[in-house]
Amino acid sequence: MKHFKFIAIMFIFFIGLLGMFSTTNASAANTSDHYLANIKKKGTLVMGTSPDYPPYEFLGNKDGQNEVEGADVQLGQKIAKDMGVKLQVKSMGFDSLLVGLQTNKVDMVIAGLNKTPQRAKSVSFSNSYYKSGTGLIINKDDKNKIKDYHDLKGKAVGAQVGSVQYDSVKKLAGVSTKGMENANDLIMALKSNKISAVAMDQSVAQAYANHNSGIVTIPSGLHSGDSDNNIAFSKGANSLVQSANKTISNVQKDNQYTNKFIPTAINEMPNNKNQSTANSMWQYKDFFISGIENTILISVISVIFGIILGVIFALMRLSHNWLLHAVAVCYIEFIRGTPQLVQIMFVYFGLGAVVNVPALTAGIVAISINSGAYVAEIIRSGITSISVGQNEAALSLGLSSKQSMRYIVLPQAFKNIWPALGNELVTLIKDSSLASTIGVGELMYQMRAVQADTYKGVAPIAIIMVIYFIITFAISRMMKYFEGKFNHGTND
Repeated sequence: MKHFKFIAIMFIFFIGLLGMFSTTNASAANTSDHYLANIKKKGTLVMGTSPDYPPYEFLGNKDGQNEVEGADVQLGQKIAKDMGVKLQVKSMGFDSLLVGLQTNKVDMVIAGLNKTPQRAKSVSFSNSYYKSGTGLIINKDDKNKIKDYHDLKGKAVGAQVGSVQYDSVKKLAGVSTKGMENANDLIMALKSNKISAVAMDQSVAQAYANHNSGIVTIPSGLHSGDSDNNIAFSKGANSLVQSANKTISNVQKDNQYTNKFIPTAINEMPNNKNQSTANSMWQYKDFFISGIENTILISVISVIFGIILGVIFALMRLSHNWLLHAVAVCYIEFIRGTPQLVQIMFVYFGLGAVVNVPALTAGIVAISINSGAYVAEIIRSGITSISVGQNEAALSLGLSSKQSMRYIVLPQAFKNIWPALGNELVTLIKDSSLASTIGVGELMYQMRAVQADTYKGVAPIAIIMVIYFIITFAISRMMKYFEGKFNHGTND
């Protein structure tokens, strides 16, 4: 009977989730095209992009603040100006951009995106605003060995996942394709000889070569990777597509994208090629400070809510009420049985289809929910470690069950599980890095920004490793100090 009730609760839970999203999708499909009118009404056009693709889009540092710059951003500003609204830029991973568009996190995507038949099934595309070629980046030492793609047989070649270059390289016979999400990671892999070449957009390839010693660009010969760059909009947003196409037509008349936007973007790109690593990293200290603030903010708030949720669900799981017990088991087992990254993306993109949740809030909510499941089991183990005789003695002295739990059991349980709670906080600090996938400006996100700005791959990684260690070591020592206080009080 207990197993039947548990299965019934799980079934209702999943049916509820499916019903919520089917209703949301149905209502979205029935909405008429008021996209442009809605944009003008709110006065803001939200552009989604992945700022790791210079000179199209990259993170710059203006007055100590992160700011997305690049040729695509200038085009977005032109489109917004023609609509009579302001442009707001949202950063996220390249493979999350179309998901963000479909869940109304952004109004359009400009990220060197190429129109493909598969993508056209789920989003609407504008006319082409720029035709890009494909270049190969190789190490200087291999310049005489690799002339074009014909010399890559038997070698590993990297490309950004989801790009047309990635699809082109996959079709090459005898070539091992290494796909990565981030362009900076591809350059690091190349410089550390993990791969022999990187296939990417010609302008982007040239930008990386100009700012990195030891690598050069060569013609790829991969004309199947040449493509048009298009702007993506929500499926059926014809009014926005038509408005963007008018702007694109005007931009193309004067060839502004090639003659103005790209040169301006190149001039805005920082040049750290001849600068020492220490000096270039010091210039970005504000990035790391901002990352530390957000990392600590996420971790502290998440652990507080995690403990609150943990206490509630631990007591529910220990309850003799079968419904409360079943709900707690469903929550704990489901959360512990799914990856935290998936949970973060579900809260941000999934619930974002129903409620507009900011990235930072979504990250805190998802990490708190995840922490609550683990803390619940920690607290449950602490409660069960207390002798039943103590509870019975409290009851015999006239205390109620609630008073016994509050004044006798829980204080002792928390003393016993204090080291485990400290370990959970340390884990939360490290897990907060997953929030960077939805554009939260914590340490991992800031590291990516510094990599994109300085074209130095290893130094920013080493810096945040040290920062993470300092934070976690300080917390470990603090928890150890209070643990000693608890034990001292017990011994007294």
